[in-house]
Amino acid sequence: MTKSKPSRSHSSGRKGLWLIAIFKLLKGLILLAVGIGALSLLHENVAAQVAGWIAVLGVDPNNYYIHKFIRTLWTVDDARLEAISAGTFFYSALMLTEGVGLALHKKWAEYFTIVATGSFMPLEIYELARKFSVTKIVVIAMNVAVVVYLAIGLRERKR
Repeated sequence: MTKSKPSRSHSSGRKGLWLIAIFKLLKGLILLAVGIGALSLLHENVAAQVAGWIAVLGVDPNNYYIHKFIRTLWTVDDARLEAISAGTFFYSALMLTEGVGLALHKKWAEYFTIVATGSFMPLEIYELARKFSVTKIVVIAMNVAVVVYLAIGLRERKR
């Protein structure tokens, strides 16, 4: 018995899953790095550390947004850093689980990604209503596209 070649839509569906998987894996790894970075700042003067990084990176230290960011960091204490790192590790684990499952083309990962991504949308919409930004619109649009793409793929495979 010979195997038939996958149809064009089947192979493009795999490309779409790979693209989503890579996106989720990258987000998960970035969040993991942020969580580790937050823990590395425990018992440190966070604002002073970030000011040092800004100088090393050659960012204009007189920039209004940089000053605002550093002023915000003066209020960050160890308890806040621990909370930030815990939340970041949780979200990183979620992204990495989705990414690995999608990369392995597991049906459970598609359902999991639909539920996880969809569950954050009300919060994203609330944040958009609080303060409008193009970035928030792009994030919401990407998440809607992921959910719709995966839902259509699951529906088509059920037929």
